[in-house]
Amino acid sequence: MSCNYAEGLSAYENKGVLGVPENFDDEETVQKKCKWLADLIKESQHVVIHTGAGISTSAGIPDFRGPKGVWTLEQKGEKPNFDTSFDEAKPTLTHMALRALVERGFVKYIVSQNIDGLHLKSGLARKHIAELHGNIFVEVCPKCRRQFVRQTAVETVGQKTLERPCRSSEMGSSRSCRGGFMHDNVLDWEHDLPERDLDMSFMHSNMADLNITLGTTLQIVPSGNLPLKNLKHGGKLVICNLQPTKHDKKAELIISSYIDNILSEVCKRLGVEIPEYSPQADPTKHSNISEWTLPQDNVKALDKQFKEFQKVLKSRPGGKFKPLI
Repeated sequence: MSCNYAEGLSAYENKGVLGVPENFDDEETVQKKCKWLADLIKESQHVVIHTGAGISTSAGIPDFRGPKGVWTLEQKGEKPNFDTSFDEAKPTLTHMALRALVERGFVKYIVSQNIDGLHLKSGLARKHIAELHGNIFVEVCPKCRRQFVRQTAVETVGQKTLERPCRSSEMGSSRSCRGGFMHDNVLDWEHDLPERDLDMSFMHSNMADLNITLGTTLQIVPSGNLPLKNLKHGGKLVICNLQPTKHDKKAELIISSYIDNILSEVCKRLGVEIPEYSPQADPTKHSNISEWTLPQDNVKALDKQFKEFQKVLKSRPGGKFKPLI
């Protein structure tokens, strides 16, 4: 499949504001702001990262609304140039840094709008990420709701049938699904967001004392509104993006620089070593079947924490909070 999965989507007119010029902070300003961000992370107990297409451009995958984005060029009657295919694309420094930040405990959760599978390829565990728009390296059975990793990018988008039985039967377990067929896991415009992933995103975004957005203009809803959920409770928002967003005025801090540069500097200040991409940790490189289903136990556990969070919040004057986890 072409790296331009957008060609497989249905026609849709309202694609947001396109082609807004990018801004770049000077190097001294970037250094100061990265120190500020690192300090905010150190002071926070529940950090949630929200990722968009801008974190994958250094892997050769174009964004959508940037000056050379897919939708921007489409509006001009042009097509983007691709430096790679989905199968060949490797996680960026940012993807690997995020995995390290999660494993070191600095980041609790990642909410992603990206379908490119690079978070998966980085070795990030499923329990730490919500994929709101799907994943081109994942198949799903609508009957049993289990998800499985593919070795190659799926050939269709829009949750279409792949004309083969549920892969649970290949795992030789008693939980085999009978009668289900695999579908691609990439949403089209009209599809509802996956319920479990959206629930996890909503709860984490509310409980976060710090929501950080990376490489997104925050135009698509509900994804673009999730980072704001903690503001009414006294939480903070940081926006890292080259283009301005409609929520800039709500942010504690805005950094206008390449995301790889930001994460490199922040990890250095946090004492976090960024690992190299390893095919051994990449489930798409394994011949054995890897399941990618969001563990229901994780959803239940977070739901319990969220209800406790709401109780504590109501008991405090002004509805302000200190993170519970």
